[in-house]
Amino acid sequence: MLRRTISRLKKSDKAELAALKKRIDIATAVILLLMAAIVVRLWYLQILKGDDYARLSENNRVRLQWLNAPRGNILDREGRLLIGNRPYFNVVWIREDAPEPGPVLKKLARILRVDVNVLLDRIRESADLPPHVPVRLREDIDWRTLVYIERHQYDMPGIRIEVLPSRTYRHGNLASHLVGYLGRINRKELERHRDENYQPNDQIGKLGLEKIYEQVLRGEKGKRYVEVDAQGFEQREIAVQEPLPGDDLKLTIDLDLQQAAERALEGKAGAAVVMEVNTGRLLVFASSPPMELEEFIGGISVKAWRRMQDNPLHPFINKVIQGQYPPGSTYKIVTALAGLAEGVLTPDTVVYCNGSMMLHGRRYHCWKRSGHGAVNLKKALAESCDIYFYQTGLKVGVDKLAAYAKSLGLGRKTGVKLEHEKAGLAPTKEWKKRAREEAWQEGETLSVAIGQGFNLATPLQICVMTATLANGGTRYRPQVVEEQLGPDGVVVKHFDPVVDGRALGQGAYLALIRDGLTAAVNGPHGTGRVAKLDDVLVAGKTGTAQVVRLKQYRHLKEKDIPYKYRDHAWFTCFAPADKPEIAVTVLVEHGLHGGSGAGPVARAILEAYFHGGDKEESADDSI
Repeated sequence: MLRRTISRLKKSDKAELAALKKRIDIATAVILLLMAAIVVRLWYLQILKGDDYARLSENNRVRLQWLNAPRGNILDREGRLLIGNRPYFNVVWIREDAPEPGPVLKKLARILRVDVNVLLDRIRESADLPPHVPVRLREDIDWRTLVYIERHQYDMPGIRIEVLPSRTYRHGNLASHLVGYLGRINRKELERHRDENYQPNDQIGKLGLEKIYEQVLRGEKGKRYVEVDAQGFEQREIAVQEPLPGDDLKLTIDLDLQQAAERALEGKAGAAVVMEVNTGRLLVFASSPPMELEEFIGGISVKAWRRMQDNPLHPFINKVIQGQYPPGSTYKIVTALAGLAEGVLTPDTVVYCNGSMMLHGRRYHCWKRSGHGAVNLKKALAESCDIYFYQTGLKVGVDKLAAYAKSLGLGRKTGVKLEHEKAGLAPTKEWKKRAREEAWQEGETLSVAIGQGFNLATPLQICVMTATLANGGTRYRPQVVEEQLGPDGVVVKHFDPVVDGRALGQGAYLALIRDGLTAAVNGPHGTGRVAKLDDVLVAGKTGTAQVVRLKQYRHLKEKDIPYKYRDHAWFTCFAPADKPEIAVTVLVEHGLHGGSGAGPVARAILEAYFHGGDKEESADDSI
């Protein structure tokens, strides 16, 4: 019995031992397979992909930061600072440091006092950016907000402060249409400048000199390599390559004169231009009302944009080169030159003005309904007699008037290095046939001869015409930049005056016209007497540009006519008349009369130029 029991136990132990051995063999095989898989994976990671993952690991540890270069300054002709730079603090979010930003954005929205959806919209707009590129959530934060975020940055993973150089406008909106503004680079601009090291969210010139001279002003970016931890916080700086500042632009603009012009234009819609008659350099480039340059820093708000867009005085229009107006009686300079050069009149030619004349059964009036009586060239220019120039224009013809107008700078772009300049219009018979599919009428020549009808000119064109007349017939290209200066102040490039052409006719004819314009300001019945100075001889011409002919307003006093239907006011002049230095042109939209509407502005500019006193310069203003 005992032997049988022992025999059964031995058989049972052998079976269990065999089962245990089988399980051990299986477990050993599984372990060997797992170890083989690990070895293969390690071989793949360390040997086959070792270099790739080492590079990725280094990139995760070391972050490249682009350092924006200080943008070049913009200076006036004497080196006084007009536009410089200041530190500019933005709040940014880095996706790779905080892939799920929801809770952080809610906290940040409370700090910034904005709706969280505003921040989410910024993130959605930048969804296609690489995860290491900062997404700008808020620009130009104040100092208190900056300090608070810096103190609590460890509670807001992925949120950082970005420091950039930004524009500071030392004299407010001075020459805003000339200098222009910066804005965030868009997709089209990124594509256009893809080889020029621009990054998303960079600032780029959008208008004016800031855009035209973008490559001169922007400088060269620097690089900074920093070591970061898993949360993206900086641990140490590894290497840095400092940025190179942009070059400065020294303009032809005179700060004092520009300020005087803008003060005189305040509250008005219009433009003022001052040009050196013997160089073409512009001392004043003023369009009123100005744009609000500070609003464009960090991106203009919808509210600010609409405020300017809805302003009835149209601050977005650069009236110096984009405003096209009938030149009014300033065009009589052209008619006088054409008449003299074509031999249809002489200085002694007399026309009798009784206040009107008839042509093909229609009566054409002079602005002075009682008439000017017997009028020669000098008196016609001084008192702006329409009848005299009606008859001169008829004899010359519209096509020849256009040729002389273009030789003086009208009906063509001036060539100033600015965007969106308009060409104006010096109409011809061929132009009307092409544009209107109609034949030219003689009555239209009368309107053209006194600067009405189809005629259109910009204030800059009228100033070029005046300067050409003043200097004896040389037409200079208007110039706004005098020098390009390196960061060390050394002149990199100097811009010399450029001659674009000559006025048709002899210089003697221009001298006769100058005498008439001198009488217009200094004569007893001149239309430009408002610009007369006691110690400087000024020569000038007034002009009134009709906006629209509406019979229902003829019986009203001028102040009762709706603003938008009032005539535009011109005044253009040069001084000293006996040895010209500058030409001044002023246009006041709906200013009614050249003498009363635009003349006082021109006089204020002349006073500032000739009687402004010594220009003071502080260490802070000079570069």
